[in-house]
Amino acid sequence: EVGDLHVTRGGRSILQVPSLQIRGGEIFALIGPNGAGKSTLLRALSLLEAVPMRYFLDGRPVRLPESALRLRRQMGVVFQEPLLMNASVAANVALGLRLRGVGRAERAARACTWLERLGVGHLRERRAHALSGGEAQRVALARALVLEPRLLFLDEPFASLDVVTRHPLIEDLRGLIRGGGITAVFATHDFLEVLLLADRVAVLDAGRIVQLDSPGSVYHAPATKTVRQIVGATRALVAVLPPPHLA
Repeated sequence: EVGDLHVTRGGRSILQVPSLQIRGGEIFALIGPNGAGKSTLLRALSLLEAVPMRYFLDGRPVRLPESALRLRRQMGVVFQEPLLMNASVAANVALGLRLRGVGRAERAARACTWLERLGVGHLRERRAHALSGGEAQRVALARALVLEPRLLFLDEPFASLDVVTRHPLIEDLRGLIRGGGITAVFATHDFLEVLLLADRVAVLDAGRIVQLDSPGSVYHAPATKTVRQIVGATRALVAVLPPPHLA
């Protein structure tokens, strides 16, 4: 939970969130037009950007910045660009474990397990620069999930992938998050991803949350013109292949 979150740049308010509560174990989406503040909010929630706010975990206040490093060790973050090292796939996935002092044998075993879970175990010896976009993003997800995070933050993780690559990855990721009891927050510009993955969604416009509800409720009853435009871009696709809860 965060409160009194306010970000200004150049004397201009770009994000103002009086209160936002994310439930344990849910997949929570942030969506909005370019410049709406969703990536800034995601970076604030993941403590990658120091901003004025009150922060709570499990109902208890967190002292920032003093406790930021301890809390970040419970988080995994995946960006739109995978940001992989020029090393083998296995070495990339094991990086966070190595930095935490996990022994070599355990690092290798855990990395192998998560690569298999994400369907890229056969690539563990390949150099990262030789991967396709979808393969690289699966490796980046394995690198985050191998740390067994309580909180997972994803900043437009599917934006650079084509539809054929994107949808199987969304299906696999949803199962892994649910199975691991992870609380996940992801930012996206695609409402279809929200329908396929999220339990709840916050729609941002001009730095403010203008609607917060289940994806189905937002889809059927958009609250503002901006929300209607976001939903409207998805209606043709949903008509052809509706997600189960909208069928």
